[in-house]
Amino acid sequence: MLGISRRKKISYVVNLAIVILLYVVFTMLIRQGVVNSYYSDIINMMCINIIMAVSLNLVTGLLGQLVLGHAGFMLVGAYAAGLFTLHSGLPLPVAFPIALVLGGLVAALFGVIIGVPALRLKGDYLAIITLGFGEIIRVIANNLTITNGAKGLYGIDSLNSRHNLTAMFTYMFFIAVLTIFISFTFGTSRHGRAVISIREDEIAAEASGINTTYYKLLAFILAAFFAGVAGGLYAHQIGLIDPSKFDFNRSVEILVMVVLGGMGSITGSIISAGVLTVLPEALRGFASYRMLLYSVVLICVMLFRPTGLLGRSEFSLMKTADKIKGAVKGKKQDPASNKEG
Repeated sequence: MLGISRRKKISYVVNLAIVILLYVVFTMLIRQGVVNSYYSDIINMMCINIIMAVSLNLVTGLLGQLVLGHAGFMLVGAYAAGLFTLHSGLPLPVAFPIALVLGGLVAALFGVIIGVPALRLKGDYLAIITLGFGEIIRVIANNLTITNGAKGLYGIDSLNSRHNLTAMFTYMFFIAVLTIFISFTFGTSRHGRAVISIREDEIAAEASGINTTYYKLLAFILAAFFAGVAGGLYAHQIGLIDPSKFDFNRSVEILVMVVLGGMGSITGSIISAGVLTVLPEALRGFASYRMLLYSVVLICVMLFRPTGLLGRSEFSLMKTADKIKGAVKGKKQDPASNKEG
């Protein structure tokens, strides 16, 4: 028990050191101008997509429920955060973090409203209801005065300036890390194991005394909260909330990230979100062939890896180090065994 505890501590320290190292390296590259504003924006969008994919993975991968309206929660969070920043009268450095939390809470509230009736039902009802929710939110946003209708909400300030491109990156990076950490901790906790048991066999889980409605709702609200925070980050990164950008296609795009990485794998969601953010930009030079190549890449991965890139497994530095150590140890022992033979 003590050995496991010590191993976990070492793992946490190593991962924390890597996170800090990555942040320092990216910050230095941005400040030195090696990473210009264009690439900085791509990195920030990558962080937003990682938050969206990892949060959706909580419901679709861990819980096994299909959600087709995740972009709706992002839109709710974006409006809540954007409206607060515009009308609170607080200085932006103070208003911004409060707006992000508010965006997450409002999205979580909508998660409760949608989740309570939908998650009591079995089958694909959640997919249909969330699909309807996403479209309803978009239509309402297109017709309300407070959201500025179809013109969208604009004039939302960013923390970035011409001389400082790292302010938004700092928030994006650490919120993405926090989302990954909470999702991983939740997945390996007692609550996470209860959620996984529902995915494997809901009837058996219910017969074992697990409150399936409670745990389904818990995972759903957590996912909606992070999607709302991602919406707040997006609103301040772009400076404009256009409801047409949060349609059904956006929800499918996030779902593809989860499926491609492997449903149930946080590491897979991170990798696929990163690749699917960079790939369209990398193929932009191919003009009209860009989307065709993008689709071919997706089809190839699905043909050769039907369970996604990582399936349900997670990348672990400690396990990788153990494998390397075991391989090296095995090679050293081989000559001795040959001599004995």
